[in-house]
Amino acid sequence: MKRLAALSLLALGLASFGAQAQPEFEQVEKGRYLATVGDCTACHTSDPQKPFAGGVEISTPFGKLVGANITPDSETGIGNWTYDDFKRAMSEGIGHGGKRLYGAMPFTAYTKVTDEDNRAIWAYLQTLEPIHNPVETNQLPFPFNIRTSLIGWNWLNFDRGVYQPDMSKSAEWNRGAYLVQGLGHCGTCHTPKNMIGGDKNDNFLQGTEIENWWAPNITAANHQGIGRWSEQDIKDYLRTGVNRYDIASGPMAEQVKNSSQYWKEEDLQAVAVYLKSLGVKDEKVPAPLKGDDKQMIAGRHIYFDRCSACHGSSGKGEKNIFPQLANNALVNAPEPVSLAHVVLAGSRGVDTDARPTAPAMPAFASIMTDEEIATVLTYIRNSWGNSAPAVSADDVKKMRERLTP
Repeated sequence: MKRLAALSLLALGLASFGAQAQPEFEQVEKGRYLATVGDCTACHTSDPQKPFAGGVEISTPFGKLVGANITPDSETGIGNWTYDDFKRAMSEGIGHGGKRLYGAMPFTAYTKVTDEDNRAIWAYLQTLEPIHNPVETNQLPFPFNIRTSLIGWNWLNFDRGVYQPDMSKSAEWNRGAYLVQGLGHCGTCHTPKNMIGGDKNDNFLQGTEIENWWAPNITAANHQGIGRWSEQDIKDYLRTGVNRYDIASGPMAEQVKNSSQYWKEEDLQAVAVYLKSLGVKDEKVPAPLKGDDKQMIAGRHIYFDRCSACHGSSGKGEKNIFPQLANNALVNAPEPVSLAHVVLAGSRGVDTDARPTAPAMPAFASIMTDEEIATVLTYIRNSWGNSAPAVSADDVKKMRERLTP
């Protein structure tokens, strides 16, 4: 009888443990997913063998910052933080001990994250292996390294508060808005910045230059945005890094590889619905250069000699291999930053679980002059339904200098 009683008590205890462990497991798994949605790896993992131990250099117009160690190491990570410390960092941009955080840590977006989601992320971070890795995060020159200046920066650029649903919209639309504005922090790259690095929210997601790439307009504008993209085009791009119009490269390739390829189908759909709702009023479309323009004539010859074999004589490309140049929003961007970058240095698309073979673009820096590249880009930017300002040899020269070690 004693043995039966003991077994009964053990079974009861195991059942009780299971009831408690299941919610904890679910919360950790939810946090793992949300940390992936937030692409925490991008700034906090420099060595894949040391996940989340920091060390990623982040270039800003004001100097370099370095991603912090966010493993639970008590000396070099966040092992001495409480949940309230973590939530304050996410919601207010203030870390452990009252240290103010720079906007490179996108707390201006993360402030919209709910307490429930923050708790899940925190629960996941506590399960990481503590890694001792000292990181000096602030490597900005004087006076930008003075953190008290962030009081004024926040006053000008930061609106604190959890995302508030728009009750006139669907639950799906609100989920998409929550992801794009919050954890996805899409505006951190795609929203133009003011002189001190804050977002120009009146031009939300309308494109800007970042790290020698053009983060394009991702509103539903037809000419410079993704208005021609279908919801499926958006989902394909975020899931695989490829659609009929574009192939992810540069920082966006990293985002797809580390983050959006793992998003749930319903979250990709919600984001697509939300982005397609963001129209731009009075989009100004420049008139294309005329076909008898000297740059257009010379550019056409270069294009058919160097580019048409892959991108086609009419700029239609080859689906999922060579992007379509005709009616392409990135081609129509106000600045030819990404185009010059890719032609000079080449590019390899992102490899994902869905598309493990990444298409590539060769570099032409050694075989084409700045004038030739400028000329062919001008032709591409004013052909097949495209219209954008001409590219100068000086534009290409500046990019060449930036890309030269």
